[in-house]
Formats: sequence, structure tokens, C-alpha cells
Amino acid sequence: MSQYTALIIDDEPDIRDLIALTLQRMDMNCYQAGSVSEALALLQQRPYHFCITDMKLPDGNGLEIIELCHAKYTDMPIAMITAFGSMDLAVNALKAGAFDLVAKPIDIVRLRELVQAALRLTKVPANIDAVPSAQGLLGSSAVMEQLKENIRKVARTQAPVFIHGQSGTGKELVAKLIHHQSVRASQPFIAVNCGAIPKDLMESEFFGHVKGSFTGASSDKAGFFKAAQGGTLFLDEVAELPLDMQAKLLRVIQEKAVRAVGSEHEDPVDVRIVSASHKDLQALVDKEAFRQDLYFRLNVIQVCVPRLAERPEDIPLLTRHFIRKYAQEWGMPEVDLSPRAADALQRYSFPGNVRELENILQRAFTMAEGELISIDDLSLSDETQAMTQSHSDDGEMTIETNNLEAYLENIERLAITQALEATRWNKTAAAEKLGISFRALRYRCKKLAID
Repeated sequence: MSQYTALIIDDEPDIRDLIALTLQRMDMNCYQAGSVSEALALLQQRPYHFCITDMKLPDGNGLEIIELCHAKYTDMPIAMITAFGSMDLAVNALKAGAFDLVAKPIDIVRLRELVQAALRLTKVPANIDAVPSAQGLLGSSAVMEQLKENIRKVARTQAPVFIHGQSGTGKELVAKLIHHQSVRASQPFIAVNCGAIPKDLMESEFFGHVKGSFTGASSDKAGFFKAAQGGTLFLDEVAELPLDMQAKLLRVIQEKAVRAVGSEHEDPVDVRIVSASHKDLQALVDKEAFRQDLYFRLNVIQVCVPRLAERPEDIPLLTRHFIRKYAQEWGMPEVDLSPRAADALQRYSFPGNVRELENILQRAFTMAEGELISIDDLSLSDETQAMTQSHSDDGEMTIETNNLEAYLENIERLAITQALEATRWNKTAAAEKLGISFRALRYRCKKLAID
């Protein structure tokens, strides 16, 4: 008896038989349905390890089946058979929960690869907390539990994912979790900061180059796409890509092939694209600053990462985690927060999100004397980049500060530091990100003692 079972749904008997023959040679038991009603009946009779359905059926369409299976049979990957050129339907299928797509006429090699990938899902950890990278995704608030559930669902498909969230919320960590929960977990995860790559090197960095293709190309280079072969390519701050590079990226995604700079031929690539940005891509599309066709390709499924201010109940857990982390790294005894310090963190707005919380606690742990971190050790008024917020008796929000000039400098320091960190301290890219000249950035860094 075969270890796996498959359900094949198509109104053309020849196509069903072709798929069944291919899957049977992979040691799978196959069941066939020629309509939505037949498929629903078979789905109720037994569990399946894999399902594949055509889009157009006599009494409905494959989207209905995908939506049903995504909601009711969550452990079963379901693929969609699409006609050539029906990209809108393909995108809708992925959004509805399809694991992957196969086009007509069916390529048997492609079908076998798709089925093998789907069956590997049975070996992927079902619990997100079992994934090594999950230790950084801490929190039990409602918004975090929803995020973890979204990651589980998204990881079971091959669809492109766009992650939206403010700086410091952990977008790259979410991308890693999606990768480690997917069938590509054993393959490379390549993270690229799109805002940190000089414009004239982008094509070479992404697609590679051959030796001698330009001055300085002393050897062949693979590029990000080939480095991520079989795995996941994470494009962080994808909104920073210039329009000409967006066009080239779109072509690679469509053709699933890259041409290295100086090469005369294309090489096929198999990568899953996960992208992220703190910017609103739709707003950039409206301003014609981001290509609409690329936006549709990248934003098939969107995952939103909540701000730290939206989940204050997670702050005590995160605080303990970071204090324990630095105590272990530095070989020092753990400390605790004083009641006033703990209360101040709960009321703080955290414009820099989790990254800012970690920076605050790292500095406070260094400065603390004794067994408690005091409110002064946190330096929330003078050293951090935003102000602690409180509420007066009549409910109006007030801001605690007695030095406006220092506060404004801290705001400026935060913006510059975040831009430099996002561009890996490339001042030219940081200046462009901030919308100021390189000379203005250099002056501000000197003024604010940012080394």
C-alpha cells in the first residue's frame, strides 16, 4: 500500500490520467474527480496528502475547492492547474491558499517537482516555536498570536509574500520563520537590503557577472538569485529599488531565469521571493514611484507585523529576554527593573519598536548599579529617541520633557541612526533615504556626534 494519497480534479479524462500515471510512478494512490461535486464527495471519504485541481470545472471552479480545502483541510497542500496567460486567476488562486501552480500543457518534470515539494510539507515542523529562529518572535498578545498563525499559513504555500511593518518590528525574522516553516527550509535563505546596494552594482549583485564583463570583474560571481537557488530570497526595503532595477527584477520573476552581466545566456532559477518594507507600496504605485506590475507580483500575500506599542503586554517578556541575553553574553548576574522603570517602559511609545527596546535595555544593563535597573538607567528623557507618554486626569495625553532642544536632537539622531543601520552605514544611501544631500548628512552626523 502506498504511503501517500492524491486527489486529482479535472473535467478532462486524458489530463487526469496523465497526472495519475505520473503520481502513481511516484508511489502514490490516486483518486479522480471530474467536477466540484465529485471532488467534495471524495474529500469527505478519506484524507489526502496532496490535491491538484483545474481552474474551470463543469459545476464551478477550482477556487471554490481551494478555499474550502484551505479552511477545512489545512494540512493538505493543493495545487492549481492554470491555462497559459491567466495570471490574474493564478494570483487569486495563491491568495486563496493554493500551494503552487502548474500550467497547461502540463510539464511532467515540473509536476513531479511540485508534488515532491508538497509531500515534504509533512516533514516540516507544525509548531512555529519548534523553529530555531522563533526564539526572537516573543509575545503572547492577541496580535502576536495572529501573526504566528499567519506565518504558519503563508509558509505552506509557494506564493510571493510582502511583509509590511515599521523599522525595528522584526520583518526579517518573520521572513526567516516563513522560510524555516516551508518546504524550502533545508535550502538557502538569502537576505538582501535593497537600500544598501549602490545603484551601479545592483544588476551584478542580484544576477551575477562573468569575469571581464566590466572593470573590476576579476572573476565570475553568482549573484543573490543563484545563491538562493532552491530556497528563499528576502528583499528587505524593496521600495528602495530604482525603477529600472524594478523592471529587471520583474522579468526574472516572470521568466524564472537570470542572465549574468556579460553573459549571452540565461540560467533557470527556483527561488521564493519574500519582500518587505516599512513604506506603503500601494501609495508609491499611485505616485508612480513603484511599478504596479511588480507590486502585484510581490504582494500576492501580505503579512503585517504589529508595532510594539500595539502589544504592550509583551514588553515584560521581551524585557526579561533581553536582560537574560546580555547577562549570559557578558558573564554578569541578571538584574531586574525597579517598579518605576517597569512602569515607564509600559507607557513609552517605542517609535523604534523592539529594536529600540533592546538598545535601551542593553545600555541600561551596562549602566545599572546593584540588582535593579532604575528609571534613570533607562534614560528615557535624554538619551532615547522619543518621549515617554503619560495621561493627565482628564484623559489628554501630555509629554514629559523639560528640554525641547535636546528632545528634537534625539528625534533627529534616531532618524539618522535608523537610516544608517538600514543601509549598513552607507552614508550615500542613507542620505538618499532621508531625502537630504550627502553633505547635509555629514554635517548632521558631526553635529550630533554620530561616528
